Amino acid sequence: MKLGGPLFEKHDSPEEWINLVKRENYKASYCPVPIDAPEEIIKEYKKAAIKEKIVIAEVGAWCNPLSSDEEERKKAIEKCKKSLYLAEKIEAKCCVNISGSRGEKWDGPYEKNYTKETFDMIVETVREIIDEIKPVNTFYTLETMPWMYPDSTSSYLKLIKCIDRKSFAVHFDPVNLINNPKKYFFNDILIKDFIKKLGSYIKSCHAKDIIISDKLTLHLDETTPGKGGLNYRVFLKELNRLHKDIPLMLEHLSSQEEYRKAKEYIKKIAIEEGIEI
Repeated sequence: MKLGGPLFEKHDSPEEWINLVKRENYKASYCPVPIDAPEEIIKEYKKAAIKEKIVIAEVGAWCNPLSSDEEERKKAIEKCKKSLYLAEKIEAKCCVNISGSRGEKWDGPYEKNYTKETFDMIVETVREIIDEIKPVNTFYTLETMPWMYPDSTSSYLKLIKCIDRKSFAVHFDPVNLINNPKKYFFNDILIKDFIKKLGSYIKSCHAKDIIISDKLTLHLDETTPGKGGLNYRVFLKELNRLHKDIPLMLEHLSSQEEYRKAKEYIKKIAIEEGIEI
């Protein structure tokens, strides 16, 4: 397993990037170059990553390929294709995006997110993205989400079957699957079931935490690893059953200090469980 996270300082060369990654004691990194980076620059960063044994975990596409605005949808699909192309060239573990939203907010909860029409749109859109780039060194993945597909183990399995492309794989964020109190309190069962059924497809994972409050009706909020209810002991032990280079990427924290606290907490659990991270 390779722990990584965002870097807060800019870098102008592969050497500077590597130094920043090492300074944070990370073994994995988000993609260090933008989607419009020249081919030669991509090659230089890939070479540096291989030499220093830094795993490039993911290229984030982060857009809405299901937008109701046709022009926005076309631009989003094009961005996904360019992001997957970058992931292929730099040999990231995956390109990741959400499936998309059928409402005004690009990542928001809407009734239409769960229609058969939307499911079919996801299938066709992912096929189009993969079929144009035809990746062999990376995979296109969808981040699990609480209010759009894939929002469960079963919906991810169904997408894999329907999309039917070898280059489609899985991005795992267990916090995003916790959308009710039972899943919150018994998230160890959720984690074990997801990894048992989808572990061979998982290419990258996100690390954060979630906390439930007693304010009606239901409030679930992201928080720093160690401050919420996610069973990190089970999460790390289950991930450790997968391939040794699986990236675990910290995200959505407010400061570099918060990232360092999160990193210390995760490493503490890993040490106690005898897991190399």
